Amino acid sequence: MLPYAVHTFMPQPTLYLAITNHGFGHATRSAAIAAEIQRLCPEVLLILATTAPRWLLEESIAGSFIHRPRAFDIGVVQSDSFTMDKPATLAKLRELQAKQQSLIASEASFLKQNQVDLVLADIPPLAAPIAHAAGVPCWMMSNFGWDLIYRAWGGEFVEIAEWIAACFGQCDRLFRMPLHEPMAAFSNITDVGFTGGTPRFSASEIETKLTFTAPPEKRAILTFGGLGLNQVPYHNVQQFPDWQFFTFDYDVPKEIPNLIHLTDRSLRPVDLMPFCQVIVSKPGYSTFSEACCQGISLITTTREDFAEAPILIEAIQHYLPHRIISPQDLYGSHWQFLQQPLQPALGNQPIDRGGNQAIAKAVVDYLQST
Repeated sequence: MLPYAVHTFMPQPTLYLAITNHGFGHATRSAAIAAEIQRLCPEVLLILATTAPRWLLEESIAGSFIHRPRAFDIGVVQSDSFTMDKPATLAKLRELQAKQQSLIASEASFLKQNQVDLVLADIPPLAAPIAHAAGVPCWMMSNFGWDLIYRAWGGEFVEIAEWIAACFGQCDRLFRMPLHEPMAAFSNITDVGFTGGTPRFSASEIETKLTFTAPPEKRAILTFGGLGLNQVPYHNVQQFPDWQFFTFDYDVPKEIPNLIHLTDRSLRPVDLMPFCQVIVSKPGYSTFSEACCQGISLITTTREDFAEAPILIEAIQHYLPHRIISPQDLYGSHWQFLQQPLQPALGNQPIDRGGNQAIAKAVVDYLQST
């Protein structure tokens, strides 16, 4: 018998999440999955590498985490959620290519120093070569890859798409979310259910934050992504005085009684979904996914020259009552689409709400086995 106790200290499991720097959708869905990982494995050390603001991540992650402001991809340079600057996007992609080796070496060194066990990425292509340079596996999660977007633009973007596809080819495992493109660059694909945030307030708690002046069937959420849209005619809501509209956009008229500008950062669109009839949105996976999970109807615009948009729009019609409108309808002066009946879902497509849990469980199982 030993004369003293022998204590074995297990190293803290460390997960590094690399999040694409394009809008807020990737950050919010990754944060929701990070929160589920933290719930299943409270001792995990989370490192979130993203230029998304910390307050956005804290909306979903209740526990502690390290925020590492780093950018490993470009996405699309935009002035708002629709207006894309292709020349500026190409120039920044070329800059990223030129410095990729130093970026990979620097971040791989960080992963080694911090004893990272697994890289989970949504979905910067360089995350895979960074992870492998550090001797760490890289898993990814998304419904589309940036090679899809750039390849559709042709010209010099085709070479960029090939470079990105080669990076994706180094990924060890992809969790493919619904409303997806084939994502053929990946060799090991696991399909999962819908992901995203879940409402965290009861009806009584919501009513302490908001005053509802219209019945649920005449409440609408207006949300157009983290960048918003330029010159949306919000004054059109005055044509529907018996409705109540909620928006998270910053630049909206403050004097319209039935347009409620939500500045409380504890509230997210998903928190309002159970209390509203419809959401009016641009095409975006995170909004569509949360709408599916909450069963709220959807009015969405088409979007030209962004290859993910028609895939999202075609797929979402199988899940929710919907109406597809043009940007001209949104920017028009009447908003007649609010007076038109919604189209029913095209089929009885089952909604798998377990995407967060499936990804989180796989990650935790891996971390606890290493």
